[in-house]
Parts: sequence; C-alpha cells; structure tokens
Amino acid sequence: MRATRAAGFTDRLRPTIRLRLTILYTGLFLGAGIVLLGLTYLLVQNNLQRQGEPAADRVFSAAPKEVVPGVAAAAPPPGEASQLTVQKVQGALIKGREDYQRETLNALLTQGGIALGLVGAAGLGFGWLLADRALRPVHAITETARRVARSHDLTERIAYEGPRDDVKELADTFDTMLGRLARAFDGQRRFVANASHELRTPLAINRTLIDVAVRRPDATDDVKRLGESLLVVNGRHERLIDGLLTLAGTENVVVDAGPLDLADVAGHVLRQAAPEARARGVTADRLLGPASTSGDPVLVERLVQNLVENAIRHNRDGGELHVATRGRDGWAELTVANTGPVVPAYEVETIFEPFRRLGNDRVRSDRGSGLGLSIVRATATAHGGTVTAAPRPEGGLVVTVRLPGRVDGPPLAAPAGGIASSAPG
Repeated sequence: MRATRAAGFTDRLRPTIRLRLTILYTGLFLGAGIVLLGLTYLLVQNNLQRQGEPAADRVFSAAPKEVVPGVAAAAPPPGEASQLTVQKVQGALIKGREDYQRETLNALLTQGGIALGLVGAAGLGFGWLLADRALRPVHAITETARRVARSHDLTERIAYEGPRDDVKELADTFDTMLGRLARAFDGQRRFVANASHELRTPLAINRTLIDVAVRRPDATDDVKRLGESLLVVNGRHERLIDGLLTLAGTENVVVDAGPLDLADVAGHVLRQAAPEARARGVTADRLLGPASTSGDPVLVERLVQNLVENAIRHNRDGGELHVATRGRDGWAELTVANTGPVVPAYEVETIFEPFRRLGNDRVRSDRGSGLGLSIVRATATAHGGTVTAAPRPEGGLVVTVRLPGRVDGPPLAAPAGGIASSAPG
C-alpha cells in the first residue's frame, strides 16, 4: 500500500511536458529580462558619465570667479591659497557626482530587479496557461488512446479539427493507425473463423470414416487396431489445431470484457476435471476465495482449464493438485500448484513457449500439444494480466495468474493460509 502511494506521489511530481514548457518559457523570459536590464545599466552608466564631465569642466573653469553653491563666499586668496580652494571644490564635485551616479545605478538595479521578478512571476502563470492551451490537442490524443486501451474499441477516432500544424498531423496519423489496427484485427478474426472451419471439418470427416470402418461387421482385428491408432492420431491433430487456433485468436484478441469471478470459473473447471484426476490418482485441494475480475468468460475458462489439465497430466501417480483464488492489492489472483518431477529453474520460462515441453515430455503425445501454457500467457496478456511460474523444491510447479480486479465487484479479500499464501506474486 505504501509503495502504491509512493508511486502515485512520484507520478504527480514527475516533470510533465506542460511543466517543462512553462519553465522554458519563464527561463527565456527572465534571461531576456536580465540581459535587457544589464544593457540598460550600461547605457545609463555611460550616459551619466558623459553628462557629468562637461558640467564639471565648466564649474572648474568658473571656480575662481563665481561662488559655487555649498562653498562659503570669500575673497579669492592669492597664489597657493586660491589653487587649494579650487582643488577642494573639484574634489567635492567629483565625490558628489560619483555618489549621484552610484545611487542612480543602484536604484536602477533594485527597482529593475523587483519589476523583473514581478513580471517573471506573472510570466510563470501566463506560461502555465499558454502551455496548457498549446498541449490541449496532445491531451485529447492521450485521452483517446487511453479510452481505446481500456475499452478495446478500435472504431473511436480523435477527429481533431484545427490548423494543419504538427499536432494536426500527429492526430491524423494516430487515427490512421487505429484504422489499420481495426482492419488487421477484423482480418485476423475472419481468418481464425475460416481456418477453424476448413481445418476441423476434414478431421471430423476422417474421424467419422475411421469409426465407421472400425465398426463394420467384417472388420478384421488388424483393421480395428489400425483404426484405433488412427483415431488417437486424429484426436491429437484435432487438439493441436484447436490449440493453434485458440493461440492465434488470443494473442491479438479484442477482449469483450464482462464481470466474472475466478473462484466460480475454477470451481467449474475442477468439477469437469475430476474424472481425469481420479483416473490418474491425483488428489485435488481447493481454496477458492473471492477474486472478481473482468474478461471474456470463454477465454478465462480456457486459461484455468489449461492450467488444471497441465497440473493433472504432468503429475506423479497419487500426486496432489492445489488450486486457490483470492483478491490481493487490486488484482484477482489464481494459483495452481502440483506435485511432480523436479523442474530446473532455468527451464521454467521455456514452458510458456509454443511446442516446448520438459525433458522426455517432448515425445509424449498423450499429454497435449505443447500449447497449453502459451495460450495461458496470451490470454492473461490480452486481459492486462501476468503469469509467473516457480518450481517447487520437492517437485512440480506453482503457476500464478494475476488479472486486474474489478472495482465494482465484491471486496477483494485474501483468504488466510492455503497454498496461495506461498505463491509468488
């Protein structure tokens, strides 16, 4: 919880483009103001010096004849006394002129600096407003992209109306990209639908023909054994094609999200897998707490089904299966753990790749097509979730799926104890 708050606080303090533009505008304005104030200072200083020198010369030339203000009137002393008086008057005038220039320049710097600060503060506010106005089209693009990412509605467009500038070009490019993505997804969905029909139909016909041939009264034992073998191979091909089509339709699928609970899905899948688990002597243990999320019910059910089937088929005789669901930190979490052979840690990530199996399982056709966990990861990614796997020291795997929790669902409360408490996440 603290980490989430810290991340939110950091996001609020991050330097946005608006803040950077405001700082740039204000910095340029203050820099120009400082340069202007410096040039004004030099010009005023030079002007004061030029105006002071002729005036001093006139006063010096008139000093023996005229009474200078501030100097007591007296008869001009003869000789050296007269020269001394002129020097004193000259020194007083120079000092007065320097004091006047210094006070004038200091007042210029002080008052100019204050004025520059006030205008800079006003420029900071105006720069903030102008940056917001300039970035408003960019904000519209960002908001549209965020809505498309959340709703997966590729028909939405920015449709920016404005002058043909860089922002207009960016908005039009984004709209073009959305159009191409929509056409690509539509084409992929049509391909998956057509391929599903074209590939499954011949296999179904083959299965029917083989079944009819095997059941004929005049079928020999060799024909029956051959037919049974062909049915096994045909079934494996059907599972392989079904997995490939599911994987192709999941990796870039536009999820039609609806409310669901992983606990309900896991309970349904466990009931369906109970006969296979009993046939293999696997004991199933469940700890199903509330785990509300949103997603495609068919895809999520396939995700859970693949995990449970893998946990049963890649298990030892008389092994165990643990399935747990719970809500934690805004996520709906599903954990499937099983017993079985020890899995090296360096091979854990490879099991999520298509057609990758562990050890001798590469040649075992009765354990699936090697696409189960690939479909799991693709489905979780399409729903905005993650999948992680960790080997158990005593053998087997712990696979954890985390999907975004549904805000309007029941409270996500983590059940105490159980296998889920030790699952990675």
